[in-house]
Amino acid sequence: MPTLSVFIDVPMIHKLEGSLLKTYKQDDYPDKLFLAYRVCMNNEGQPWVSVVVHKTRLKIAQDPSLNYEYLPMMGMKSFIQASLELLFGKHSQAIVENRVGGVHTVGDSGAFQLGAQFLKTWLKDAQVVCIISSQKEPHGLVFQDMGFTVYEYCIWDPKQLCTDTNMFLDVVEQIPRGCILVIGNIIDCKWTQSQLAKLMFTIKNKQIFPFFDIPCQGLSTGDLEEDTKILHHFVSQGFEFFCSQSLSKNFGIYDEGLGILVVATLNNQHLLCVLSQLMNHTRALWLNPPAMGARIITSILCNPALEGEWKQSLKGVVENIMLIKEKVKEKLRLLGTPGSWDHITQQTGTHGYLGLSYQQVEYLIKKKHIYVPKSTRINFTCINASNIDYITQSINEAILFTKNSEKNLQYVNDH
Repeated sequence: MPTLSVFIDVPMIHKLEGSLLKTYKQDDYPDKLFLAYRVCMNNEGQPWVSVVVHKTRLKIAQDPSLNYEYLPMMGMKSFIQASLELLFGKHSQAIVENRVGGVHTVGDSGAFQLGAQFLKTWLKDAQVVCIISSQKEPHGLVFQDMGFTVYEYCIWDPKQLCTDTNMFLDVVEQIPRGCILVIGNIIDCKWTQSQLAKLMFTIKNKQIFPFFDIPCQGLSTGDLEEDTKILHHFVSQGFEFFCSQSLSKNFGIYDEGLGILVVATLNNQHLLCVLSQLMNHTRALWLNPPAMGARIITSILCNPALEGEWKQSLKGVVENIMLIKEKVKEKLRLLGTPGSWDHITQQTGTHGYLGLSYQQVEYLIKKKHIYVPKSTRINFTCINASNIDYITQSINEAILFTKNSEKNLQYVNDH
């Protein structure tokens, strides 16, 4: 029997869970709050799930005719078609022309893993990946593991407290010719027609390959088409691109992590060739995708009544988020909290920036047991009627405390 393990030199990674969440879990304070969960939360502080998903899941589980055979490597065909129609619209010209297709992927990063594998093999000159987003994205790790050189650009302006569209255009002007451009969360970019025209001209002229990320269609503005408007511009102009379409968050089935790697090409012949190569890569990655989540989503999207109910539930969530943001802003105003808080309601989606300083974040964590990321990008669905007063009062305290500390320091320096 061998006495030494072959894994003896493998070290432990201590930040798999995230240091902020780990610190939160170790905090014994009974009323502690964590405002950085990834998932959308309901008013009871539990992960939100569309009611129609519960009904559909139960109906599927009770279907005696269900076949539990492996899905094809490409995935569930009806799920892919329904997802494409959700993304581009049921009457999309690109769908009619059969120049868009997709592969059923696994988890939130599955589409990026599959796409990166393909691009490494077939776009050999593209060695650089540039990621543009209003937040820190996890996709860079996928491309780094594949041997790409990765550059990340955040277009959130912490001074102006807004997403800067001109910053996006400047980055695209500067990045290398022939690179892969991952376009992350840019939903709050306010594009003019001339800016969009300039963006598409630059990408085409520099032969940049776009790779979009649509992680939660419908949960940003409540409008499924509005959330994918920039994608529609690109496909209508005949651009070729990849898109990671995640369908876990907007249906509330986080434990069924799944999505689509969407492919847009010039024509159907090119599409079929690309899909055949992608299917070859799935054989090495996961062979056959899981079916349950896909069955739930397909059942909803292919039934007009259920789809309508799901759309209404999305709008309800977004309206609640907007109401929470309005209440936070108004309570801070009534408390006389220094600064303007308009940026809170100007951001869309479940998550947004508070715009606090590092010292103010530290105060919230250490003095008030409210756990906020250093970036101050919080999940607004974590705020509800039972904690909103404590949170806004604590933010006010943190800002006043740091303002007084700065005044005292200035007094000492002056004397």
